[in-house]
Amino acid sequence: MTGLSEARTEEERAALLEAGRLLFARPCTFFHAAQKPDQLPPPGLPEVAFCGRSNVGKSSLINALTGQKALARVSQTPGRTRQLNFFDLAERLVIVDLPGYGYAKASKDLQRDWQGMMFDYLRGRPNLARVMLLLDARIETKTADRAAMELLNDAAVAFQIVLTKADEVGPVKLAARFAEAQALAREHTAGHPLVLVTSSRTGQGIDELRAEVASLAA
Repeated sequence: MTGLSEARTEEERAALLEAGRLLFARPCTFFHAAQKPDQLPPPGLPEVAFCGRSNVGKSSLINALTGQKALARVSQTPGRTRQLNFFDLAERLVIVDLPGYGYAKASKDLQRDWQGMMFDYLRGRPNLARVMLLLDARIETKTADRAAMELLNDAAVAFQIVLTKADEVGPVKLAARFAEAQALAREHTAGHPLVLVTSSRTGQGIDELRAEVASLAA
């Protein structure tokens, strides 16, 4: 199935949104965690990974996406979770919650460990369909965000930028942030052209994100 960026008519767009609604109406359950490459589960269903800075709202977005308040653990201490968490979505797709990056208090050794672990996962995962790269709509793109894009590009893994916390930004600033994100996607061969704007609190963009993920399901 194609994604929203390939939809040519309102009927096609509606069909994609409905496919996303139906998929995420089904059970999504945690089944595996890994802290080292040799702990990864065997490749199987298509995987969609969620990646972002430690305080970008990744867990809240995954919870909103799946309609479950506590599926992904929302830590009060950014950067605490250092493992990859795997969730089975209706036996059609696996959602992977990647460790947050760019936490200011993280040691340089910890930052290097994150980069090494991520590269091992990204380049060695044949069933990884896409990485959703989350950027905070409220603030400028950080050096760590750009480094993550380069890492994804070097690993030849398709990534799609998703702006989070859009409800906390005024329309003028949000439009500027959206344009910046589009430019960043175009700068990278692995960047997906469609940038999504979301809010876990209001539900903005959640249907569109569900549709994009559903387009990658088995």
